[in-house]
Amino acid sequence: MQTLYRIFDRYNFQDFLMNIPKSEFPRVVIIGGGFAGINLAKTLANKKMQVVLLDKDNYHTFQPLLYQVSTAGLEPDSIAYPLRKIIKNHKHSFFRLAEVSYIDTLSQVVETNIGNLTYDYLVIATGTKTNFFGNKNIEANSMPMKKVPQALNIRSLILQNFEKATIANTLEERKALLNFVIVGGGPTGVELAGAIAELKNHIVPRDYPDLDSSCMQIHLLEGNDRVLPPMSKHASIKAEQFLKNLGVQAHCNTFVKEYNGFTVATNSDLTLESETLIWAAGVTGDAVNGLKEASLVDRINRYKVNQFNQVEGYNNIFALGDIAYMETEAYPKGHPQVAQPAIQQGKLLGKNLLRLVNNQPLKPFVYKDKGSMATIGRNKAVVDLKHYKFAGFFAWFVWMFVHLMSLVGFRNRVITFFNWTYNYINFDKAARLIIRPFKKENT
Repeated sequence: MQTLYRIFDRYNFQDFLMNIPKSEFPRVVIIGGGFAGINLAKTLANKKMQVVLLDKDNYHTFQPLLYQVSTAGLEPDSIAYPLRKIIKNHKHSFFRLAEVSYIDTLSQVVETNIGNLTYDYLVIATGTKTNFFGNKNIEANSMPMKKVPQALNIRSLILQNFEKATIANTLEERKALLNFVIVGGGPTGVELAGAIAELKNHIVPRDYPDLDSSCMQIHLLEGNDRVLPPMSKHASIKAEQFLKNLGVQAHCNTFVKEYNGFTVATNSDLTLESETLIWAAGVTGDAVNGLKEASLVDRINRYKVNQFNQVEGYNNIFALGDIAYMETEAYPKGHPQVAQPAIQQGKLLGKNLLRLVNNQPLKPFVYKDKGSMATIGRNKAVVDLKHYKFAGFFAWFVWMFVHLMSLVGFRNRVITFFNWTYNYINFDKAARLIIRPFKKENT
């Protein structure tokens, strides 16, 4: 009985199942181990705060390079990093593999699939999920690419299609297997299209000599009047030129109306027969149930926050990164949903939480735009900086350096650098493995 009393004395009842001990310091619960979550945790490392990081995966994903996993350029462990390893030397920091289902704001309790957890300060950094805009058929039959397992599914499907095409009975069947449709001409779609084109140009002729690579087509569909709409017109023009040179067919002002797994119907006369449609056309906030409905912006499912990242209607609940919607004079429609705002908000909130505990005034968030960039295959990239815009080999080199240094962990940087060097010298992609065969549910 005394042992039981000691256990309950060490833990709050709500925290018992999660095995989180009491602390003399305020507890900060962070939901999400993305760019915002890990930078907040790092900023609070070894400070007088108890940090509990919750995520349904046990690793951080470097999402800008997911497309390289999808196209056999990198193995997933090159862009993923264990969350426990990030906080292993942080005093008073804990990680729990958990999926959050509800936030009880009155009791200040987070409800998860492994138990409940109380908080003093709550930070929502759940990021985004794929937005299919309510089209159930597209959702059921297309391939999203937001997570490592999804990227591996795409890799398996691409390689399986190559194998099936070698034994296809008809030309129509072979063309459908080798016809790849990418929806969304933003950075993800453009980079993915360029990477698949390099498979066509360098891998298929060598690995599949019995396939006519001219049967393989890559179509990039974009609803706006140009690819890379968030970037400058200079970047869009250059990107379209690079894509055309690689053999990618870019279709602007084109929306997908329907996809049944075999036929892509659009708003124009364009109809495509394809067994592979990769959806990179949009995202929506991955919100958590429990907060006031007025805190969410309906059309994008992001939390309204003030200049300190406090969620509207709450003093001790914050939202960071892609899930946060902060209107400013410079960004009246919120900050771009890319890595840099998340990183900068995570770092500042860590400092602001310490100020809050010490009754000091908070500092408002001001986004420092470090530019945007996208790569379109070997030696081809576009870069938009504040005062400079450039494209080509130097832009590609800058893109590689920035992404290499942004990876979490020295090992990941070394492995990625080695793979890129090998791929560049040998025109090869070493990760062409069907480890986990993918099967569509409707086949």
